Amino acid sequence: MGTDSTPPPANESAHLSGPGFSVSVPKHGYHWWYVDAFSHDHQYGLTIIAFIGSVFSPYYAWSRAIGAGDPYQHCAINVSLYGKGGKRWAMTERTQAGLSQSQNRFQVGPSALTWADGKLIIDVNEVTVPFPSRLTGKVTMTPRCVTDAKVALDSDECHHWWPIAPMCDVDVSFSAPNRSWTGTGYFDTNWGSEPLEAGFKYWDWSRANLSGDRSVVLYDVIRRDGTPFSLARLFNADGTVSDIDAPNTMALPKNLWRVSRATQSEPHDPPKVISILEDAPFYARSMVESTLLGERVTAMHESLDLDRFSSKWVQVLLPFKMPRRKR
Repeated sequence: MGTDSTPPPANESAHLSGPGFSVSVPKHGYHWWYVDAFSHDHQYGLTIIAFIGSVFSPYYAWSRAIGAGDPYQHCAINVSLYGKGGKRWAMTERTQAGLSQSQNRFQVGPSALTWADGKLIIDVNEVTVPFPSRLTGKVTMTPRCVTDAKVALDSDECHHWWPIAPMCDVDVSFSAPNRSWTGTGYFDTNWGSEPLEAGFKYWDWSRANLSGDRSVVLYDVIRRDGTPFSLARLFNADGTVSDIDAPNTMALPKNLWRVSRATQSEPHDPPKVISILEDAPFYARSMVESTLLGERVTAMHESLDLDRFSSKWVQVLLPFKMPRRKR
């Protein structure tokens, strides 16, 4: 499906078949499933990303450089917790020996994502880095609708995005650390037949809930050929999906590593960064306030500099946050 296509609505077949954890990933390719959530009071948050062909793995990049590049040898479930009590981060890369796939279950090492009865259940059992501690808990995502609104993000249709469940009710229960809360969340998946940096130089992405059981997702990217691409998509809990005019792109302060950041917001009410959740040499994840469709909203936002990611000095730094195990 091309980027100029009319988005299809939510549909029952997508809801019944689930997120398709049994996918096949080509050499040099990738597939990830992404979850984020905020507590109702925005005091807590999380992101969870399950990878085949971990796009930010230095081990996978080195493997591709020598002509190998088997995505199944570079799998991970990345878990990040934010809020009171401090941040927790875990991302242990594992080989195919640690991967188990079926249509409704995806497991890497001791952690797993399961699609059951129209819900996504995530069991987390990881060890944090750089300071080892247990990260153990369960996240239950209950979609308000499931869409089939798949989009190609590049003109050659090598990179795709599917917002599976743009609005979810979320229940979080962790024993290590001891944190439990409820809130709202988001669930999508991206996949590609080539490395992410082969298709893109840079991107900003964000998602926010609006009043009236609605949400908006924004993409603002620069493709590898230098052409820009923007997407602004509105989702309703009744299953309808529509494209809206993309608001103006407005600069945000650079992160500590001088990564440029921007978001789309209506010009009369400029955006601002509430907090920086991840601050990396090529990547920033933030909680951002902006104005969309006349509403002041709190958004999950990310900026990604893929030229910076590809630099040798960044590749040398990455293993300190991404240990590697066989299974």
